[in-house]
Amino acid sequence: MSAAGLSPQALAEACARAMWDDDNATRHLGMELVSIAPGEAVIAMTVAETMTNGHGTCHGGYIFTLADSAFAFACNTYNQRTVAQHCSVTYIAPAFRGDRLTATAREASRRGRGGIYDIRITNQEGEHVAEFRGHSRTVKGTHLPE
Repeated sequence: MSAAGLSPQALAEACARAMWDDDNATRHLGMELVSIAPGEAVIAMTVAETMTNGHGTCHGGYIFTLADSAFAFACNTYNQRTVAQHCSVTYIAPAFRGDRLTATAREASRRGRGGIYDIRITNQEGEHVAEFRGHSRTVKGTHLPE
């Protein structure tokens, strides 16, 4: 499939399909790509027992990984390979085994080779679990032929 002539939405969907096939980490953790749009992505994951820490809550690394995956899919919707340059996370409330976490990524800024994306992580009750900000940087290459 060529990127030429695709609408922005169709391009975002095609880039997501191309990335999904090679994203072993996201798939291995049981994440689901809920939606994709230019500069946006929603990914969900259910907290498994193997994801809990010594406090009986979801290990922060899994929450970070969920947010990072949503960030990756959101910033790769323009057929330009894009990677994380800097990320930060603030944990607001614990998540527990069985919780369904959703990471909603939205583009805040995109200029030149850099972008800023805000990702909100909520549980199945809509409670705010964490906030993640990712700074992206484009690198050489595309997901689809031009």
